[in-house]
Amino acid sequence: MKTVAIIDYGMGNLHSARKAVEHVAPDCTVLVTDDAAKIREADRVILPGVGAIRDCMAEMHRLGVVELVKDVSQDRPFLGICVGMQALMARSEENGGVEGIGLFPSEVRYFGDNLTENGERLKVPHMGWNQVYQTQDHPLWHNIPDGDRFYFVHSYYAEAEGNVDMAGRTHYGVDLAAAVARDNIFAVQFHPEKSARAGLQLLENFTNWTGKC
Repeated sequence: MKTVAIIDYGMGNLHSARKAVEHVAPDCTVLVTDDAAKIREADRVILPGVGAIRDCMAEMHRLGVVELVKDVSQDRPFLGICVGMQALMARSEENGGVEGIGLFPSEVRYFGDNLTENGERLKVPHMGWNQVYQTQDHPLWHNIPDGDRFYFVHSYYAEAEGNVDMAGRTHYGVDLAAAVARDNIFAVQFHPEKSARAGLQLLENFTNWTGKC
């Protein structure tokens, strides 16, 4: 039986993520855990995250999660969600500048207080459903139509311009990386556990993914 470990460092939608994975993969054992040994033994690992990146990174450093993520993301399917995706980047502008784990070289930017589109001011945070356009042919997009809608809640975003790892693009005043992928790592800015059919399909694809493209 496959095991999916959801890393518990106190900063994620753990219950909803676990329920969603259990729903799409009843044959998997889904663990929400801070036990490094259990996480290292898991077949697949998910890094969730909500809140301020400074607090997330502080907790990950305090609990040894940064080094754990660097280790387990090398050799098995690994999924980052929301701030869990932003934490994988090199750096964030949030909280005056916070260094990320650095698995991807991208910078995380603030939408700004005066985000506009066609002369109209857009609300920040970006909250609600938005289309995601696939920029890589990736197994996690299996059975998900290009341009399908996912649920977002965020004020900061990974850059799209020049982002060679971008796997999905969304527009909200600016183009942003809705998903990034490299080797056995896939990460999304949106919340698949809150994204109805498309999000559940992505999670199901993750539980079936071998980590190869």
